Amino acid sequence: MPPERLADLGEFGLLARIRARLGSSYLGDDAAVLPRTAGMDLLATVDAQVDGVHFLRERMVPQQVGRRAIAVNVSDIAAMGGLPRFALVSLLLPADLSVAWIEALYDGIRQETVRWEMQVAGGNISGTPGPLTLDVAVLGEVETGCALTRRGARPGDPLFVTGDLGRAAVGLHLLRRGESGSLVDAYCTPVPRVGEGRALLRSRLVHAAMDLSDGLGSDLYRLCEESQVGAVIEVAALPISGEVRAAAATVGLDPVGLALFGGEDFELVVAAASNDAGTLQRVVAEVGTPLTVIGEVRPAGEGVTVHLPDGSKRPLAGGWDHFPGRHA
Repeated sequence: MPPERLADLGEFGLLARIRARLGSSYLGDDAAVLPRTAGMDLLATVDAQVDGVHFLRERMVPQQVGRRAIAVNVSDIAAMGGLPRFALVSLLLPADLSVAWIEALYDGIRQETVRWEMQVAGGNISGTPGPLTLDVAVLGEVETGCALTRRGARPGDPLFVTGDLGRAAVGLHLLRRGESGSLVDAYCTPVPRVGEGRALLRSRLVHAAMDLSDGLGSDLYRLCEESQVGAVIEVAALPISGEVRAAAATVGLDPVGLALFGGEDFELVVAAASNDAGTLQRVVAEVGTPLTVIGEVRPAGEGVTVHLPDGSKRPLAGGWDHFPGRHA
């Protein structure tokens, strides 16, 4: 018997299966009635994942696609020191997609939401002649008036990053070669820094923060723009693991380029007062993650630059751009 296809099951049959699979008490009506927690601000983020742009369906199992779609949104909540609570999942699906693939996709969605103690509260399903697309919104919460934002970095602040850089970027290259392992996992199923974001928020020492989704070369510009400052990055200080360096060599790529411009790391970049650097590093280390000083915030007139090991400086430019042609 051939595999059951979405076109055979229909929208309502698929919705019934998904609802049973998720087991969420918020599904069933046109809109979800969600509880609010006293003393907390609402956080909301949305991110579309398009086959061939943000994930590779021919190389990834559906559970990985589902987990990734949730995780990249949770990372935005983590960057503000918040807790994710609910997800809304909209799917644009080709009619010839197998029902088994969609069910496995939702298994991945459920795995990731359970991990963060979230629930899927609604969504939508539509057919498409184009690439499979998941459009996920995540709602979270953070203590009133306490959210970490990009606006507040001050000249003289050290710049930190959690974890290490370049893992997902080199992992994507390995994935395209049909390989597997921890670096490929870093791309397919990134781990948002929720615990680290909460620790940073509780410290009350952070001036500005954001997550690194498009690459340090792009995201640091955004933080500096919102804070109206400049910055310098010390290339020699970038946390690049031996594993990343070795893998980069096998695929013929520069590990520093991957760390600066590869994207998809979903680490946090943080600015805080220099007097608080040691305390902040200890706070995050208690969660099990290193926090590395990679540079310094500078006055806006100095721009955003990279300090190379030979002593020279260059403008920092690059990172992921969805529409690179618009500057042509």
